[in-house]
Amino acid sequence: MHLLFIDESGTLSPIGRHNPEDKFVLGAIILSEDTWFKIDADLKALKKRYNVGKEIKWRYFYQNKDKQTTLSHLNEEEKEKLRRDLYGIIAKYKSIKIISVIAAVELCYQRSHINSDDDLYWYAYKRLIERFQYYLQDLTREAGEKMNGIVVCDHRERRQDKRLQNMHYRMMHGEEAHTSSFANILEGVFIVPSHFSTGIQLADMVAGGIYRWFAKEDDRFYRQIADRIRTSPEGKVEGYGIVKLH
Repeated sequence: MHLLFIDESGTLSPIGRHNPEDKFVLGAIILSEDTWFKIDADLKALKKRYNVGKEIKWRYFYQNKDKQTTLSHLNEEEKEKLRRDLYGIIAKYKSIKIISVIAAVELCYQRSHINSDDDLYWYAYKRLIERFQYYLQDLTREAGEKMNGIVVCDHRERRQDKRLQNMHYRMMHGEEAHTSSFANILEGVFIVPSHFSTGIQLADMVAGGIYRWFAKEDDRFYRQIADRIRTSPEGKVEGYGIVKLH
């Protein structure tokens, strides 16, 4: 069994209230069930070493000094080292794969079928789930037996979560237009708060690092996890592990 954990980064402003430079990223990390136990132990050990009691979020590394977070007791040098160590956990396991969808919001809103921020989120989400299905199909061919997966997504607002669950169900059952076959993905999307999920916290770091590369031309974090990004057999990243929407 393979688990796809999804989180987001960047700005997904409503249409008409967005800025031309807005960028949005869905980042995801794929873990086998065996790797999950290893990476969960690694994350717990890392939190203990840095005296972090609860969850680690990407934005906590940039948080206003007046607002208390789980990282407030760390100085800037310690935060930077913690972040490197977090990416080191991801880079450590060759079985881990990363897929991500990155969207130029202004250009996406010019598409006739994208009329709201919900539409854009769904457009990006669908592309991400398609790549997960393709990845499972590739594994199935390599292993000679069917490989299945489950989707786990970070909690957003209640209305957004309900719409995502409904749209995901329709997609899985072929009720959406231009829908691929998702024969290797089980059940609906599981939505959990990030503080309950090791996988979501690491997906948050993936999304944040890729966002910094895409929106700010800061590739420090992207380079640390680049070897874990899904590629074609020829080593191509774009369209396989990184999907750009514009």
